[in-house]
Amino acid sequence: MTKLSRRQLLHAGLATGAAAVAASCGQRGTPSNPDSAPMVNTNSSKDVTLRLIGTGVSQINEIRDKAQEDLGIKLEMRALSTEENNQIAITQPGQYDIFDGEYFSLPLVVPSGNLQPIDINKITDWDKIVSFFTTGEFNGMPVEKSQGTSPYRVMYLTGADSKEFSETPTEYATLIPFQYNADTLGYRPDLVGRTIESWGELFNEEFRGKTAILDIPQIGIMDAAMVAEALGLMTFEDKGNMTREEIDKITDILKEQKRAGQFRAFWKTFDESVNLMSSGEVVLQSMWSPAVTAVQSQGTECIYAPLKEGYRGWGGGVGLSKNLEGMARDVAYEYINWMLEGWVGAFLGRQGYYSAAPENAKKYMSEAEWAYWYEGKAATEDMVDPFGKTLAKTGATRDGGSFEERCGNIVCWNSTMAENTYLVQKWNEFVAS
Repeated sequence: MTKLSRRQLLHAGLATGAAAVAASCGQRGTPSNPDSAPMVNTNSSKDVTLRLIGTGVSQINEIRDKAQEDLGIKLEMRALSTEENNQIAITQPGQYDIFDGEYFSLPLVVPSGNLQPIDINKITDWDKIVSFFTTGEFNGMPVEKSQGTSPYRVMYLTGADSKEFSETPTEYATLIPFQYNADTLGYRPDLVGRTIESWGELFNEEFRGKTAILDIPQIGIMDAAMVAEALGLMTFEDKGNMTREEIDKITDILKEQKRAGQFRAFWKTFDESVNLMSSGEVVLQSMWSPAVTAVQSQGTECIYAPLKEGYRGWGGGVGLSKNLEGMARDVAYEYINWMLEGWVGAFLGRQGYYSAAPENAKKYMSEAEWAYWYEGKAATEDMVDPFGKTLAKTGATRDGGSFEERCGNIVCWNSTMAENTYLVQKWNEFVAS
């Protein structure tokens, strides 16, 4: 939508979580249609090892183990920061077979020519992927009304050997999506004492010294822009592609807030955001959905605020190294199809992410889970995260409501701006000021 990344999540507790996941699989891990599992000729693919680079959202031990079990292959996963992930994708295509990245990174990665276009005719469930990836629309409304780098803008390439984006659909994709979300602010209602309804609250003097903002320049600056617009401090023609003058003005505002002592921290990692919130050092901050659920799973109330100005969206997918060929490439396509088939979508859905093919994920979720996570209905049973920890009690509802309500209110997307180099320079000046 980090230099330890947006999704450097859940490394702590993965080993202990495995047992809980295994124990719950009989209850939640089996699809209603067991014949739908993807098939691979394991006699020819069992010796294939695929090397994956990505951020922590999907470089998770349980996902790796399930893929190896279902597909009969070996996977080597490296969980990296967003910056490291992009750097390797751009400069070292021989070091990976599959790139798991975010769509906003593609204007940096694709021009390198190190990702081969993906033939969408080989993607079994392409027609089940959510429309804002494939057609640029959601619920009949064009996603182009949202600012920033919406996934559709960088979804298609002009040809089989192209490194140029196509403005209209083609048979060749950059990445195949599998997860995404609508991001917002998280807060501790027990410490805030009231409902948070606006991005502008992040600069409220009432919370001086108790707020935090995400320290990824390309994303943190957009959160700050949401706050500034909410307070009427400035407006942007496109928050996802700011001019130098706009970057100067918003960073000046941030420096002023920092001098006033508004911020307790600038966090870079998933764990940092969880610790800041669970400890009470911070009461209101930029957050990611799994960080909110991690705080909740510790028995601490934390709300992912549905803000009146809307959400900041992000999307991630998997792509193929230009060096991948032959049997290894065939198996990589099987892996991509497996990622869409449903089990992964349900697993990540229990952290609050959405599946690119929601109807497939639904097969692996209980009726109560689907109703809670996707339909915005009250939980008819306790909601449990992928690692067996309770994060919402019976009767609770998901913050922000249903899938349609949350994703239908994305007003800007994570973005790589034309002035990215200048932005990073000015952001670093702010953090160091």
